[in-house]
Amino acid sequence: MTVTIQPADSRPAPIQDQPAANTSNTSAVSNTGKAKRPRDVRYLALRNFAISISVFNIFGYTLLGFEQPWLWPFLAVAVGYTTEIVFEVISAWAQQRRPRFLGHGPRGVMEFLLPAHITALAVNMLLYANNQFWPVLFGVVVGVSQKHFLQAPIAGRVRHFMNPSNFGITMTLLVFGSWVSISPPYMFTEWASTYFKLMIPMVILVSGTVINAMLTRRISLIVGWMGAFAIQAFVRHWLWGVQLNTALSVMTGVAFVLFTNYMITDPGTTPSKPRAQFMFGSSVAFVYAVLMQLNIVYTLFFATSIVCGARGLGWWAAYLRSKRRERRAERAQVAEITEVTLEAEATLASAGEPRSPEQVVTA
Repeated sequence: MTVTIQPADSRPAPIQDQPAANTSNTSAVSNTGKAKRPRDVRYLALRNFAISISVFNIFGYTLLGFEQPWLWPFLAVAVGYTTEIVFEVISAWAQQRRPRFLGHGPRGVMEFLLPAHITALAVNMLLYANNQFWPVLFGVVVGVSQKHFLQAPIAGRVRHFMNPSNFGITMTLLVFGSWVSISPPYMFTEWASTYFKLMIPMVILVSGTVINAMLTRRISLIVGWMGAFAIQAFVRHWLWGVQLNTALSVMTGVAFVLFTNYMITDPGTTPSKPRAQFMFGSSVAFVYAVLMQLNIVYTLFFATSIVCGARGLGWWAAYLRSKRRERRAERAQVAEITEVTLEAEATLASAGEPRSPEQVVTA
């Protein structure tokens, strides 16, 4: 449900016209002779995520039974847009660059605001704060703004590592946990008939799987997450006597399907390689099991935040270790040069041929 990245914000790089590499390749050139724009997978993923969550909110308020005031999604989106623009202007001023939403026309602004749109709707949809909008506002501001300061050097680029929607929800539950909760599961199917209740998770599952398979390429993460989740249910049943049907039935709910296809698979804060994706999903399930045994509620969100935070710390540790190795190599090189210079001076001194420092270095 949340997507993200670029060095200091989450807007994907704008599409640039590129000349065709091979004039004989008719698939890369249109009938008018102009080069076609390359397929921007990141933009398509962001756009489809935004459309999906917007449509789901419309259905939720009109057909499913969402209980939050209908005005709140509009307020949340407005707050998300404002927060994204304000923090981008501040970051651009601090880094002495142009704000990323300028210079690329209306589409550039739209691409820049897509992550904030997704985060705002997700936080508003998944938090239940009775008649108080301020906790939702807090979650949106935290989720959107953290991308500008919770960053790590990941694969040679400075990028944010906390899942925006999940982090905003987590911080809201921690700060306002005594009177704010997650939206009740029945809310997603409250007004639906029996047949429609069965269709809702199927539609979400199919649409989410298509997006994750063709665009975000996070199927390995989903497999690791769902497989490890099922395994931890059996382990908790065998070791601690947890009801197996209760532990496994979580996977059949609409909330779990939404979380699996639109929250945990955020391409901006998850690994890109299949093996690393599998380990990430499995780690979230493992942390979930530990938190469940500690009787901690809102476990899905806390587990994801813990794993994302640990991943960010791991990248910082790798970066600092790399810098330490570079400094050691530099010191070793300086020591080697100094040793060679001293040996040359000693050789010249023993030969009785004093020379200037420049001659020593040359020798």
